[in-house]
Amino acid sequence: MNVVIIGGDAAGMSAAMQIVRAQPDWKITVLEKGAIYSYAQCGLPYYIGGVVQDSNDLIARKREVFEEKHGIDARIYHEVTEVDPEEQVVKGTVTDKNEPFEVPYDKLLVAAGASPVMPPFDGNELEGIHVLKTIPDARKIVEDMKEDVLNVTIVGGGYIGLEVAENLVERGRKVRLIDLADRLGSAYDPEISEKIQAEAERNGIEVILGESVKAFEGENRVERVVTDQGEYLADMVVVAIGVKPNSGFMKNTGVHLHDSGAILVNPYMETSVKNIYAAGDCATQYNRIKEKDDYVPLGTHANKQGRIAGSNIAGQTKTFKGMVGTSVVKFFNITIGKTGIGEEEAKELGINYKAIGYDTAPYSHYYPGSDAIFIRMLKHKETDQLLGVQAVGNTGIDKRIDVAATALYHRMTTEDMENLDIGYAPPYNSPWDPLQQGARRI
Repeated sequence: MNVVIIGGDAAGMSAAMQIVRAQPDWKITVLEKGAIYSYAQCGLPYYIGGVVQDSNDLIARKREVFEEKHGIDARIYHEVTEVDPEEQVVKGTVTDKNEPFEVPYDKLLVAAGASPVMPPFDGNELEGIHVLKTIPDARKIVEDMKEDVLNVTIVGGGYIGLEVAENLVERGRKVRLIDLADRLGSAYDPEISEKIQAEAERNGIEVILGESVKAFEGENRVERVVTDQGEYLADMVVVAIGVKPNSGFMKNTGVHLHDSGAILVNPYMETSVKNIYAAGDCATQYNRIKEKDDYVPLGTHANKQGRIAGSNIAGQTKTFKGMVGTSVVKFFNITIGKTGIGEEEAKELGINYKAIGYDTAPYSHYYPGSDAIFIRMLKHKETDQLLGVQAVGNTGIDKRIDVAATALYHRMTTEDMENLDIGYAPPYNSPWDPLQQGARRI
């Protein structure tokens, strides 16, 4: 059997290793657009901030290991431009040699990931303008951060924008954050966003909201960011307004796509075309709360989906059970977490919901350091099913989000939450866990 995998990162190589273990005699060819395999994209902001000293530390497994130890044909600079599902051939260009290539397949896995969104702003070609998705992107930012680069503007107030902002401040830069939305972290409910903005301003970040970037200006290097309401001086710019799935080369294959452009897959990671699978940031994920296909490109999903795709390709049936939309972000001295859906999503879905927000403590109030945390909780008004939890604070946020994510996965009610047997000792919790406090009140 000849298996071709497009993409050499989390989903692609998770799949490859499953196939190698189950079918060691099969031929596996991986076509990677860049030159680096299996790296930690989520660690890139921390390399920029100097928390991670060497970018090579972000590489989980080098290409040579896949080739020499596991017999995988792991190619680099192979950019796929076309898939022919009738002939079962993948076509593209070897970019460092500017040569065409064709590779036949019996089974194909598309794990091409996603690319950062860069709108066609005037001045995009100026030096000092960056995006962040790959190790080379991060290296360029670090190399560009000369002594005279003092003022950095970040366009976008989502996860990556916040993490990059924090790490640039840690590197001694003056940071401005511009977002078209009317609040930072617009994926969260407003009460959470308020606390994110307060933390940003507490750490010297200038927050500009409700403005649309129109252009970048300068001689050879960026000097100004122009919005629909003003101009801002900048020595460097990082654009972090989201990602789009790398699925363009699949447009003439008959493969069905999601509204986001991601490749629609079933629980087996199969697409609508025979012998073609997809996984990771270029594919959809079934949302167990919304009960429909969604697009939430995160490393946790990519690793799971890649493993499941590889198992099914190799003849070992497994299914992706879906996700609930869990994330956690460190931002200076606070942690921000979310799982399930928020109020806006509940409204869009037409769900009859009830929501509460409350201040509480992560552990016993009398134990030193028990600073207040804030939690938002949503439930279905008629069925009592938990729908979502968001939280922000200095400590204990990740624990509550993970417990809530587990409850959401199993479609628990808030009454079920009250009855959970959660660990208690004064340094770690209260007799009633903060989540249970909300479950009792909602």
